[in-house]
Amino acid sequence: MAPWIGALGAALFVLVFLIDGATRPGYSPTRHTVSALALGPRGWLQRANFLVCGAAITAGAVGLLISGDHRMLGLVLTIFGLGLVVSVIPMDPMRGYPPGAQDEDPTEFSAAHSLHDGAGALVFFALPVISVVSAFALPGVAWTVAAVLVTIVLMAALAAFQRGWHEDSPSTGTAQRAVLVPGLLWVAAVFLGFS
Repeated sequence: MAPWIGALGAALFVLVFLIDGATRPGYSPTRHTVSALALGPRGWLQRANFLVCGAAITAGAVGLLISGDHRMLGLVLTIFGLGLVVSVIPMDPMRGYPPGAQDEDPTEFSAAHSLHDGAGALVFFALPVISVVSAFALPGVAWTVAAVLVTIVLMAALAAFQRGWHEDSPSTGTAQRAVLVPGLLWVAAVFLGFS
């Protein structure tokens, strides 16, 4: 598969969740996570985003695996893409979304929510691994320096997101986007580096 398919999937994922989150009634991009967009009447859009873009990233990654170039990078990108696909399993309604949902976390999470959380862990922890591995896979000092900078940004943003999620911070959504936007744009750049 052509690497540009993976790049398109990564960029499209960001574009869809940013536009949908900014225009969704009752949804707060600063507070709510991207996964919450998969809930409610318009939830089909984010579910499709998980499936289509995750599949595109996986296809691009499998192309790297098949070509034999940079198998480790291809493997981590495949795990990331599959994590997005599995994230289509919905989280529980909570923290005021969708409208009418309780403002607190449920006292007990559903099995679907637990599976979603597991997929999310793969997605979020794969992003800094992708940037580290890409520092060795892509030629030239510029790629290496950029990969190191992206890794630092992702690690700091990931720590802020984890803290915000556990504290139910009103800026949890912003912190999550501080991981996803640079992380996915880096994934797109990495794929384009192989095109």
